[in-house]
Amino acid sequence: MTTPTWFITGASSGFGMAFARYALSRGYNVVATARTPAKLEQIRQIAPDRVLIEKLDVTVSGDADKAAAAAISRFGAIDVLFNNAGYGIVGALEETPEGELRSQMETNFFGAVAVTKAVLPEMRKQRSGAIVNISSLGGQLSFGGFSAYSASKFALEGMSEALAQEVAPFGIKVLIVEPGAFRTGFAADALKHMPVMDAYRDIVGGTRAFAQGMHGTQQGDPAKAAEAIESALNAETTPLRLPLGADSVEAVRAHAEQLLKDLKTWERVALDTRIYPEVA
Repeated sequence: MTTPTWFITGASSGFGMAFARYALSRGYNVVATARTPAKLEQIRQIAPDRVLIEKLDVTVSGDADKAAAAAISRFGAIDVLFNNAGYGIVGALEETPEGELRSQMETNFFGAVAVTKAVLPEMRKQRSGAIVNISSLGGQLSFGGFSAYSASKFALEGMSEALAQEVAPFGIKVLIVEPGAFRTGFAADALKHMPVMDAYRDIVGGTRAFAQGMHGTQQGDPAKAAEAIESALNAETTPLRLPLGADSVEAVRAHAEQLLKDLKTWERVALDTRIYPEVA
């Protein structure tokens, strides 16, 4: 039996670091990637013979292809890809400059697409593998102040849902992970706050305060997230989506229930839009 290899983007902190440590504790190989490889040395020191460090900025053309090729050269296969690299924006849509919105999409969506396309040829060839796309509860629903972030995660989830059907015939799984608040450095290091407009100061103020105050207080354990993800991947039937944390489960459930309620309320109006045959 060959040693599994996990390929992780954004491995220098947070979930990425937790996934790498978990994989190494299980005896797996790890391809740890980040924009700044020097930040990954602590991962290499855990098990130098089972760690490959690669520079990978998901927004730079060609980086993903080079890292994937290096991984195949070193370990022979990529068994699980974790598209984890990303960041968030806090601010109302009108407060968010177009350039910031496009940058959010470039990293969180197009970056994940680039890495996925880099590893898929080998996964198809080996007819096995898994692609784990780290979304958020904000990939299922949104709140005022998270429009840019949720837009990028909604896009990621839509792509992933189609991708799952496209690659299933090759024996490849796709798992969308929707974490709530986990004890990572995301709130401190990976959230960009947009300039405040007076018109939205009160409307988005609660979201800004929540985002600024949650660092260090989150209830989710990143190490347990890694274990939960592997459990889902190893299940006979891997779910398409895996919410993680009580806050995510509760929010997704409430959102789904509201969707069903609205569907029932407006079903008659919706169905009455069909073209009826003319009566002779």
